[in-house]
Amino acid sequence: MSDSGFGLLRGKKGVIFGALNKKSIAWSIAESVYREGGRFALSNAPVAKRLGSLDALAEKTGSRILWADATSDKDIENLFEEAKKSYGKIDFIVHAIGMGVNVRKRREYDRLNYDWYQKTLNISSISLHRIVHHALETGALADGASIVAISYIGAQRTFTRYSEMGDAKALLESIVRTWGSVLGRRGIRINAVSQSPTRTTAGMGIAGFDALFEFGERLSPLGNADAASCGDYTVTLLSDLTRMVTMQTLYHDGGFSSMGISEEFVEPMVKAAQKADQ
Repeated sequence: MSDSGFGLLRGKKGVIFGALNKKSIAWSIAESVYREGGRFALSNAPVAKRLGSLDALAEKTGSRILWADATSDKDIENLFEEAKKSYGKIDFIVHAIGMGVNVRKRREYDRLNYDWYQKTLNISSISLHRIVHHALETGALADGASIVAISYIGAQRTFTRYSEMGDAKALLESIVRTWGSVLGRRGIRINAVSQSPTRTTAGMGIAGFDALFEFGERLSPLGNADAASCGDYTVTLLSDLTRMVTMQTLYHDGGFSSMGISEEFVEPMVKAAQKADQ
């Protein structure tokens, strides 16, 4: 990868949601977009002002920070009005927002707190619907734009420690498909990137994350995809090179999603089974 980039996003403007600190996937996406010539506003919830270091990323990329609660219609509407003033019509949106409240509070799936569960869905999934809706209603989203949401294979397969977030990501991917059928009338595409377990602040808040990470690392032929490579892959989906790709969940996971079992797991499993039979 050229340090100066290839100009794949030169002239394009957008909004990137979810960057908090250097461990955030959205942070790496922003760096890749900037390298490729894209200009953008950064957004996170107001509480992130005291939790993260977004000012440093904004300074590095010459970006505005538009603080907004992604569960608030008014906040998101105001955000896109401000984005229009600064950038005109926008060409891309990146949704990298997620929080599992029950997961963080160590509530097991069979005893979820439903108020927290609703909050998880609202933050992690419904926020995507709200963001796209207000981008359209305010007239901020240009025809031919691209929208990318970050997901995880827990939307398709059960990982017990991932708990309610599996439901949230499944809803997120459904929203991607349904919006895609509507947005296509204006040449706007929307896709989800199903990313490997990544050592982000949010990810490491999941009980058993280290086991999820290690399992992915050992099973994937290429190992886990890191945040920087996710940034580069996302650039391709925001660029005109993928102008006919929409409504897809695209696996960026080193091959994990296509694997059944690898030789690395077979011998220990056989030994464990033999020991259990003795």
